[in-house]
Amino acid sequence: MTSKWDARFVRLAREVASWSKDRSTRVGAVIVAEDKTPSSYGYNGFPRDIDDDAAERHERPDKYDWTEHAERNAIYNATRTGQTLLNNTIYVTHIPCPDCARAILQVGIKRVVIDQASKGDDDFQQRWDEKGQFSQRMFEEAGVEVAYAEALSEDQIRGE
Repeated sequence: MTSKWDARFVRLAREVASWSKDRSTRVGAVIVAEDKTPSSYGYNGFPRDIDDDAAERHERPDKYDWTEHAERNAIYNATRTGQTLLNNTIYVTHIPCPDCARAILQVGIKRVVIDQASKGDDDFQQRWDEKGQFSQRMFEEAGVEVAYAEALSEDQIRGE
């Protein structure tokens, strides 16, 4: 069962994902402290001060060199403001890739909550399933809890 807080923060991660200019997959991440205070957020996109309107930069495979992932952007944004992420939870719209999983482990995040809806994204699953399985193995070995949650509306959370 999805807790009301997991549902809210997954929904917030979806909102953050909508800010991405990625033309194929928009990913969002929200990092939350143990007391339920949001610490940081990020979406997949180009680094600061890099022109993200240049069409050729959005084409595979080059776009992978131009684009930073949502999870690492959330971690970088937290470091810009001096926040610790130790024992925090990260809410993501899609399972993290191994690069992001390593970053999550290195900063001490202890829980990863993934949007349940991402399992229905066949295009993403086809491209990233093997990488997601690798990330899952790393999380398990490091003792990081992984959960899936639905992004419920406030009315659904309240049972209305």
